[in-house]
Amino acid sequence: MSYLSFLEKPHAVCIPYPAQGHINPMLKLAKLLHHKGCHITFVNTEYNYRRLLKSRGPDSLNGLSSFRFETIPDGLPPTDTDATQDIPSLCVSTKSTCLPHFKNILSKLNNTSSNVPPVSCIISDGVMSFTLDAAQELGIPEVLFWTTSACGFLAYVHYHQFIKRGFTPLKDESFLTNGYLDTVIDWIPGMKDIRLKDIPSFIRTTDPEDKMLNFVVSETERAQKASAIILNTFDALEHDVLAAFPSLLPPVYSVGSLQLLLNNVKDNDLKLIGSNLWKEESGCLEWLDSKEPNSVVYVNFGSITVMTSDQLVEFAWGLANSNKTFLWVIRPDLVDGDTAVLPPEFVTVTKGRGLLASWCAQEQVLSHPSIGGFLTHSGWNSTLESICGGVPMICWPFFAEQQTNCKYTCNEWGIGMEINSDVKRNEVESLVIELMDGDKGKAMKKKAMEWKKMAEEAVSTKGSSYQNFDKMINQVLLSSKDQTN
Repeated sequence: MSYLSFLEKPHAVCIPYPAQGHINPMLKLAKLLHHKGCHITFVNTEYNYRRLLKSRGPDSLNGLSSFRFETIPDGLPPTDTDATQDIPSLCVSTKSTCLPHFKNILSKLNNTSSNVPPVSCIISDGVMSFTLDAAQELGIPEVLFWTTSACGFLAYVHYHQFIKRGFTPLKDESFLTNGYLDTVIDWIPGMKDIRLKDIPSFIRTTDPEDKMLNFVVSETERAQKASAIILNTFDALEHDVLAAFPSLLPPVYSVGSLQLLLNNVKDNDLKLIGSNLWKEESGCLEWLDSKEPNSVVYVNFGSITVMTSDQLVEFAWGLANSNKTFLWVIRPDLVDGDTAVLPPEFVTVTKGRGLLASWCAQEQVLSHPSIGGFLTHSGWNSTLESICGGVPMICWPFFAEQQTNCKYTCNEWGIGMEINSDVKRNEVESLVIELMDGDKGKAMKKKAMEWKKMAEEAVSTKGSSYQNFDKMINQVLLSSKDQTN
């Protein structure tokens, strides 16, 4: 390749929201764009850059000549804690402090002495929309990647209507428990039988100045300015919801599952670039190899969910009493304000049929034949990975759009059962047994395998996600290159 043609390559700057569940899909998207011929600059916060080096090794972010890493400060006080930062504080901080630092990176990249192609587009997390201002100044397209489900995103887009119609803020705290959250919402296009309790949880506030409520309203309004929006889902799964977007927003491209698209890319150099902020325990997969097909319950509540010590103990004894084999990922910061410690008796009782880990390669776990069910917080990455693995779920949503994902998993897609937020061991035990052995569990497994097949069809060369991904590149990312050449 000549130097001139190298400089004519499209150059995408990718910037995720600085939390594990956002970094993972953005890195997958960046790798796919690199595979399609883009030069990539991937922007982490300084805090998460240090965590990645700690978890993956000092050379893990050296990248490739055409896949480079940069950092910006997040605006929060420095800390060495190995945990997800406070989400409301992070939202306020990134929105108010990151833009000038991001502009500095773009300026450095566009300097003629930088030896990289000029920046031709920005791919930003949907809740890092300050980057739109930078794209506008440079006159280049900006694609917002909302890492939520389509149903979760559609609910967020209507937050301003919830305020306008008086559904939020709540009149007082009693509205959280008096049945008010069972109110059915029938005015969101593409969504049916949705209750207030199924709407992303930030509407459950009595404070008109609530940080998260107002942040979501602001970010979804700014989405109108994007050149396009990407969602990590596929048409067959969320058809009705996706059909509602054209009248509301710029073009929305459903390109998921990004992981399945990436599985079709044979590039060993890209595979070496990882994004887990906690060190993975490789022994999990070897342990699963020794188990029978569909015999193991996988338990993981994601990277942000926290619970009380009592809730941890209820989950533990529910799993123990089910007599099922399980793999349970327990982050060091899983228990709110404390270290996650299980009762010694639990460890003794489950010895030989339970494996505890602090983190693992989840996509590989969920695609392992020994996994028969997934006890999850219903985060979108986890939900989609479970669908792609053909694994039915028990759902314990924690916050944000996890409530919406849970509703769709259980009621629309037929592959989940919800567990009460006030978790009790008896319910955990009975749901785990039903999931693994019961008639409903068997029906859910059958349905999950059907969705898995549809997910795989979506990323085939004639599938909707494969086609949408190519359309997005040609219609949005390359359009500015065509105009300037």
